[in-house]
Amino acid sequence: MMGTLARFLAEQQIPTPEDLYQAEVEGDIENVSNVLKITRIRVKYHLKVPSGKSREAREAFSSYLTSCPAAQSVIGCIHIKDDLLMEEMAA
Repeated sequence: MMGTLARFLAEQQIPTPEDLYQAEVEGDIENVSNVLKITRIRVKYHLKVPSGKSREAREAFSSYLTSCPAAQSVIGCIHIKDDLLMEEMAA
């Protein structure tokens, strides 16, 4: 998921090195009919964007999940919640 979002951001000329782009990931594992299953994944992206690129970053974030192979592989059986915390850097 993080790689797909990075690709979408790169298409908007938004860099994603480690010091500007990170993710916090949590998940829930539940007993479903005596089988432990991952039922929910929460991803909180932290992104610092160049001045004037906030709109492009929001657009990339709003559309990346539908093109993400990992997310599309599990989205029917694992609930995915993603959030973007964005900070615009001074020019």
